[in-house]
Amino acid sequence: QAGGEKGGIAILSLGPRLAEALKAADMLAAHGLPPTVADARFAKPIDVELVENLARNHAVLITLEEGSIGGFGTQVGHHLARTGLLDNVRFRPLTLPDIFIDHNSQDAQYEQAGLTAPHITKTALSA
Repeated sequence: QAGGEKGGIAILSLGPRLAEALKAADMLAAHGLPPTVADARFAKPIDVELVENLARNHAVLITLEEGSIGGFGTQVGHHLARTGLLDNVRFRPLTLPDIFIDHNSQDAQYEQAGLTAPHITKTALSA
């Protein structure tokens, strides 16, 4: 985990995009906004203690996954809504979009999907 502060940005990554989340953390730190980066490690059951801690202590919570809409980020959002924590955090789930992604290099596919460090950074800065 990287350092963050109350009112800052948290990135909760599930799966192989953790390295990209850490690159985004470096980019955000260069903007004077060092985020907290957490590795969710598993999708089910969600780590409610981790999710609630991130939501309570950050103004922005981004989930990052290679899953589809309706996956991990949706479960996190649902939990936040059920517990009332969604009311006080700007929640932004980043998932694979519901589009056909052309055959290409893995990097180009991630770029098209919006799952790269620059996209994560842009999402955080615009939240």
